[in-house]
Amino acid sequence: MATELIISTLDWVPQGPRGFVRDLRLRWAAEEAGLAYTIAAIPFDGRETNHLDRQPFGQVPILTDGDVAMFESGAGLLHLARKCEALMPRDAIGESETLQWVVAALNSIEMVSVPWWFLKMSGDPDNGLTDWLDGRLAHMERVLGEREWLAAGRFTVADLLMADVLRIPDVREHGDRPATEAYVKRLTNRPAFKKAHADQMTHFAAADEARGRRSGEKSGVAINPPLRTS
Repeated sequence: MATELIISTLDWVPQGPRGFVRDLRLRWAAEEAGLAYTIAAIPFDGRETNHLDRQPFGQVPILTDGDVAMFESGAGLLHLARKCEALMPRDAIGESETLQWVVAALNSIEMVSVPWWFLKMSGDPDNGLTDWLDGRLAHMERVLGEREWLAAGRFTVADLLMADVLRIPDVREHGDRPATEAYVKRLTNRPAFKKAHADQMTHFAAADEARGRRSGEKSGVAINPPLRTS
């Protein structure tokens, strides 16, 4: 009997990170693969130290599959890809192409784009990483201008991860890369992404009322529940 996957993420985050916390990658992959999963919550308060026994850097997500538990979204994605051919081909060539682009998304693009993004948010828009980022994004624009998918001629977990790396708003708005933008739009229009994204947003929003109530109790100020719309 197959075990149900458990994806652990924070119980709440501020508005800004919502939709970009990396448990979304695992949610998306599970949706694409048709794998059942549940979400487990890690308290936002004390997150730096409250789960160091499971994640040595105090980060999320954590993926649990029976007796297997692992941190790092990339590792979790590869674990899920081994469970479902929809995420990674089983032939040697298709698998190797998928693996190399998974590593490229993390090592050649995200390792540049995330530090650049953080520096930009800190008030340094013309930081020293811009030229490096421009070069990497130019290479991706060339690649995506020549093919629809990164590996095996079809959607794989490599596309899922690369699209998630490239969809950061500041990265999308930096420069003019029509092939890349079309790629991101195509990937984020997939039903599995839309469901995973909506579910993550709902998960964090559901904690707002309880968190606001606790804050109000501590301050002695009544907190009205957030407006709900249909």
